[in-house]
Amino acid sequence: MSERFNQPLGGNEMPRFGGPGTMMRLPAQATAEGLDACFVGVPLDIGTSNRSGTRFGPRQIRAESALLRPYNMATRAAPFDGLQVADIGDVATNPYDLEKSVAIIEAAYDAILVHGCRPLTLGGDHTLTLPVLRAMRRRHGPVGLIHVDAHADINETMFGERVAHGTPFRRAVEEELLDTGRVVQIGLRGTGYAADDFDWPRRQGFRVVQAEECWHRSLATLMAEVREQVGGGPVYLSFDIDSLDPAFAPGTGTPEIGGLTIMQGLEIVRGCRGLDLVGGDLVEVSPPYDPAGTTALVGANLLFEMLCVLPGVAER
Repeated sequence: MSERFNQPLGGNEMPRFGGPGTMMRLPAQATAEGLDACFVGVPLDIGTSNRSGTRFGPRQIRAESALLRPYNMATRAAPFDGLQVADIGDVATNPYDLEKSVAIIEAAYDAILVHGCRPLTLGGDHTLTLPVLRAMRRRHGPVGLIHVDAHADINETMFGERVAHGTPFRRAVEEELLDTGRVVQIGLRGTGYAADDFDWPRRQGFRVVQAEECWHRSLATLMAEVREQVGGGPVYLSFDIDSLDPAFAPGTGTPEIGGLTIMQGLEIVRGCRGLDLVGGDLVEVSPPYDPAGTTALVGANLLFEMLCVLPGVAER
């Protein structure tokens, strides 16, 4: 452990039920200046179409993250030995106006990226990924994408609206935010309105891996193929918690049976090691539908795993 870098507050220094309410009880700061990576919350749920509550996601994820320790026993990653990381708080979204919230989020991520910081986002509904990708394009150009989700989120509109949690990746294609030959969607499943729900992304050049292709298997081989496809440029990771089966993550707005396991989720994130990850998000945690906090606990762990695969992370 290096004293040059911020460290999470340890459980032997302060009981885990006490201390700051930041992600992993890290130091808080107002901006991303001087940081290699940051945790940032986007409390948003006015883009949801079924069960709301994701506005409470960032706060609950932070609460459950108090149990996390700084060293990854499985991968030997020691992110706080080589990266300067802090929690920069929440984006001040407008709870009455989704269009204004999208503009606020976009500006907030411009301000993060100008410092060369890699943001890891605590969501919040999936609408937030569109303004983040807009900011990413200005900084990095069109990015590759690993999108883990039960849904493709490529609707033309939802109730006549072009921006909502089910539309971000259609807008991202239209706005040329993505390098479409370097996009992979994993975990898609459930019922739909037409085959085009999953075929449209394939026509754009996306690789679509439906959940059934993942059943009863390790995803290590898949992720080797994904690295080959999306490597060679900046990549963004967007992980919707509803990609996991509701047995593991019930606290979400649009649950679908037959989903990924927690172990497969870990394999996906750990399989991103070696990519030029410019940021990531963990979205759609809705605490009111999981009073035990299990879903937020899973989300907190996956965000830590994302931190562990960022470029520059030491292994001990």
